[in-house]
Amino acid sequence: MTVGSHWATGAGDTNQGPRARNEDSYLSRGNVHIVADGMGGHHAGAAASAAVVETFAALADLPVVTPPEVAAAVVQAQRAVLEVSLSVGGESGTTVTGAVAVEHDGGPWWMILNVGDSRTYLVDGDVVHQVTRDHSHVQDLVDAGRITAEEAERHPDRNIVTRAIGDGLPEFDAWLVPVMPGMRLVVASDGLTKVVSDARIGVTAGSAEEPQTAASALVNEALALGTGDNVTVVVADVLDAVTPPGLSVAPWRLWGEQWEPADDDLEDDTTQTSRRRARV
Repeated sequence: MTVGSHWATGAGDTNQGPRARNEDSYLSRGNVHIVADGMGGHHAGAAASAAVVETFAALADLPVVTPPEVAAAVVQAQRAVLEVSLSVGGESGTTVTGAVAVEHDGGPWWMILNVGDSRTYLVDGDVVHQVTRDHSHVQDLVDAGRITAEEAERHPDRNIVTRAIGDGLPEFDAWLVPVMPGMRLVVASDGLTKVVSDARIGVTAGSAEEPQTAASALVNEALALGTGDNVTVVVADVLDAVTPPGLSVAPWRLWGEQWEPADDDLEDDTTQTSRRRARV
């Protein structure tokens, strides 16, 4: 393949569920496959998620996207959501997660990003691996050893998000994932993940031939299981890309406008991803 060609394809589906309106937005086109979940209880959540999608749409059809350009899009998305807040005279916010096809070190990579508690998964066959880490109160409790992951699913504070686009917090998480043929990504708002288990996500996504079929099947499963929220799913596939030989997998960090190697050690990661934390 030629780096810079569109080596991924994807599709999405969304449903407002039992809510009065749908505050989720998504984009699955060209280089960009993301989901944004407007914050419930805030003013103009739908406008906030739409503003993030509109910002990232500028990257979708470019011949080449680089990691710094993705970081710059997060900065611009933050500004766009703050403008939404100003226009409505109150706070507005949204999560965002997903993957952007980038060129790094001369080869094709997924740059997976996350702010909030929407999730991005890698699916290998019918086995699913959660790449992103939830920015949520219950995830912090799990990480601290105060509750189990099973208890987190029933915790009364499970809807409290600790980081969002538009709330002024300056960090987002990002990972560089080497591209391999047949790789499938699932990106979803918590309207899916709060009612459909990770294992079931893997089986459903892995058994569908096309991204659109997989995305719609997952949305329908969430509805059938009685999701209490909007539900949005994007599924993206790698076409004919291969991982270039000799590429190292190492942590990076954004310093000002420059991406540089970081000294901090990474946790063990079965997907061999390069994880970054960036300040915007």
